[in-house]
Amino acid sequence: MTVFEKNVAALAARIPDGAKIALPPDYSYCANALVRALVRRRAKGLHLVGVPAFGYQGDLLIGAGCVDTVETAAVTMGEYGLAPRFTAAVKAGELRLLDATCPAIHAGLQAAERGAPFSVMRGLIGSDILARRPDWRVIDNPFAAQQGIEGRDPVVAIPALKPDVTVFHAPKADRFGNVFIGVRRECMVMAHAASQAVITVERIVDGNLLDDVETAAGTIPSLYITALAEVARGAWPQALPGNQGYAADAVHLRDYARQAKSAEGFQAYLDAHVLEPLAEPALS
Repeated sequence: MTVFEKNVAALAARIPDGAKIALPPDYSYCANALVRALVRRRAKGLHLVGVPAFGYQGDLLIGAGCVDTVETAAVTMGEYGLAPRFTAAVKAGELRLLDATCPAIHAGLQAAERGAPFSVMRGLIGSDILARRPDWRVIDNPFAAQQGIEGRDPVVAIPALKPDVTVFHAPKADRFGNVFIGVRRECMVMAHAASQAVITVERIVDGNLLDDVETAAGTIPSLYITALAEVARGAWPQALPGNQGYAADAVHLRDYARQAKSAEGFQAYLDAHVLEPLAEPALS
């Protein structure tokens, strides 16, 4: 049964230190109000999984000293440049990096989603990344002969990737705890694969989203949602995609990318926009 929390601080308290946390990409549904609450909680030892990549939200956690391990295909702020605190942490040797590719991240999550021990894929064969991931195994296709393949047919076995917690911000949930994510299907896979899903939403609506043919296919049933809270503009300064959403605060993100290049600038950013819980601008 989904627990409805009063605020992001209560949600952040549900995420333990050392948790493996799945984060969506910057173009999806980013729970930045919850990320800021984790910084204020002084979370430690987190293992971030980018699905399949992340930027601002993860960079904030890394810069605040909340992260030990990063498992992702990329960390970037896209048009705003490099992720500055991630870049600094890598140069200083402060992070354990688990390099991956976009398909490999999804393959691992899909295995966990199905309750399977691993998924297989071929695209990694011949790449340098295999030398950096000893937990991925090259095995022979056991069905090669039956499929008319002569000789060895190597494939890469990607172990199931099961996060402790999935975190994202969605447009809406109903009072039964069902969460609408629309076309952002990575959020559904993340919720299925993880042990828990801790979610923020723009608003809580009446009725049942699963009873409405317009929303049912894009709704995660409450069975997969551990806890949620209503947080208006919970994705800010990033966008909430879709007709009912809002654009990214490009000025703010550009300023962050510039300011966070130095440790002193990043601390000033935290003081101004993160450590004060009511720093988000009002909805215009």
